[in-house]
Amino acid sequence: MPAIVVRNISVETHRALRVRARQHGRSTEAEIRAILDGVVRPRLKLGSALAALVKPFGGLELEIKRDKKPAKPANLA
Repeated sequence: MPAIVVRNISVETHRALRVRARQHGRSTEAEIRAILDGVVRPRLKLGSALAALVKPFGGLELEIKRDKKPAKPANLA
């Protein structure tokens, strides 16, 4: 597995990484991996994928009407 060494980060940045790692219940190294994964890995967004899928066929237009009436309370008796 590849390894990277990051030199000369500020004390404040290192402290912030340690705090953030503690908040997420993981090591500082694991936190850095999670941050890097979240930033550089492309995420598949379902809506974008579906739009790209139907684009060659003229696209897709949704008309969603929301019922604005308040919900009726449940009868638990």
